This record gives sequence, structure tokens and C-alpha cells, in this order.
Amino acid sequence: MKSPIKNVVLVHGAFADGSGWEPLFHVLTDKGFNVLVVQNPLSSLEDDVRQTQLVLDRIGGPAVLVGHSWGGAVITEAGNHPNVAALVYVAAFQPDNGESALHWIQTIAPSPENGILPPDDNGVVYNEKSKFHAGFCGDLDARKAAFMYASQGAFYARAFTSPITNAAWKTKPSWGCIATEDKTINPDIQRNMYSRSNTKTKEIKGSHVIFMSQPEAVAEVIIEAAESVSN
Repeated sequence: MKSPIKNVVLVHGAFADGSGWEPLFHVLTDKGFNVLVVQNPLSSLEDDVRQTQLVLDRIGGPAVLVGHSWGGAVITEAGNHPNVAALVYVAAFQPDNGESALHWIQTIAPSPENGILPPDDNGVVYNEKSKFHAGFCGDLDARKAAFMYASQGAFYARAFTSPITNAAWKTKPSWGCIATEDKTINPDIQRNMYSRSNTKTKEIKGSHVIFMSQPEAVAEVIIEAAESVSN
């Protein structure tokens, strides 16, 4: 008999740091899960993968590895860690070997609300202030959106163009949450990635940050993944 998996590692994306997971953290911990949150440096794919691996080392046992947005590319590579029992993609990129997150974001034209800017002189990509609320987190209140804009990290464009070398979803069971009102990663991009990989999906009505606006619904998918790989 396998032991129930009660460990979860959460990996954030490019424009919302680890603190954005707080609502989901509380839902999961209230249900008895041990949850750790990665703080990605956002400096390169390799750096973010390494940071995730350190947290997986620290959690000390089988875990469900969860990634949002850019964090999906990170967990696709970091998910080969021996402590990863399952992967959950939350409105997240899921590239194959040789593909980058940039490859997928370019497969469908961006929505008018999308505020992702070209790299600046330092090679850093930011999300535009005038479009941040509608384009990134339209189902959160304006005050929260303003703070998230102000606290976004420095996401280096080289990370976005880095190809995956060993896609963990090929060997690890995977689940996906599709954000149906997403203005950052078109929901059809999410559907196309997840259908290709036979990822088990759930459609959740909400913006790109469904893990913040719909934490209970996202938690259900994570719990399903944990229970499925435990049995």
C-alpha cells in the first residue's frame, strides 16, 4: 500500500511572486497538507529549476509539484526530481522537449488586454501598468492588482526563450487547470498544450490568477492529483 501524499510544492510565474499562493496555501494546509512555496529568482530557466529542486529536497518526501504560468515551464523541467509524484499546471505553460514558453505564447495572437511588454534595456520583461489589472488579474479588486503590479519581479527574457530539455510530463502523471477568462495565456493555448500531453484537465472560470481568485477550485485539482498517485 502506498502512503497518502500530503506534500505540495507551489511554483509561481513571472508577474506574481510566491506570496500570491497564500489563499491556496491556507485551503491546502487546512486540509492537512504540508505546503512549501518556491521563490523563483526569475533570472533564467536553470536558476528557477534549481530553486525548485532545493525546495523539493527540503520537503523530504513524495510531493505534488504545482506551477502557475511561467512556473509551468519550471515544473516541466524540475518535475524530474525524484520527490515529484505528480504535476499540476495552473493556467501554465507545458512545453515539450526543444520548446520554450515563448513558442507557445506565440501560437495565438495576444488579447487586447494583454500587457506583457518587450524586454527593456536590461533584458527584463515587465507587465504594463495600464493593462495589468484587466490583462492579468481581472477578477481581483483594483487595490490588490495595483499592489501586484508594483511588486512584480524582474523576469529576464532569456528564461522565456529557453527550451525544455527533459519534459517531466512525459513520465509523471499530470493535471491542468484551464482559466477560461485568461487574458495572459489564451485558454485555447492551455487546451492545446494539455490535450497533446493527455493531461487531465478542469476548466475554472476566472482570470490568469485563478489560484488567487478561485483557490478552492484549484485545490480540488491538487487534492485529486495527490489522491490519485497515492492509491
